[in-house]
Amino acid sequence: MGAPDLVAIDHDDYHAEHVGRTADGRQFFLTTPFEPATADDPGNEFVALFLFDAAGRLLEARIDELGPRATLDAKHRRDRYEARLRELGEVAFGRIEVAPFAVERFGTTFGLLARPGEDGDWWVELHPGNYMAFSEPWDSGEYDT
Repeated sequence: MGAPDLVAIDHDDYHAEHVGRTADGRQFFLTTPFEPATADDPGNEFVALFLFDAAGRLLEARIDELGPRATLDAKHRRDRYEARLRELGEVAFGRIEVAPFAVERFGTTFGLLARPGEDGDWWVELHPGNYMAFSEPWDSGEYDT
């Protein structure tokens, strides 16, 4: 079938806790992507606020780099996250429908990346970290972790 035009993300109490719409109709997704630590790389933690228009096209990506998890200041991370949420003003949490996208920051690709699977099916994965993966039906709002 190919990559989707839009992917639905339902509000939940886990990775999609902060998805919804702003008072002016924009869609948003606030999340905490990461590059995992490896033997050769300490990794990196981020706070990311993705803003979309009403049709689901990416308008803006506001991304804060926080450094490796091993030296992460948890209070600073929480403060950045809460500040990004406050920037939105009044919001309504709920389902969003957004197009796959990619942006480059800090030498890393961020976004909802559409990728063909080995069996011909398509996946849309949240990167970095690949901690949310969406598959057909694209309007289900559900994801795998």
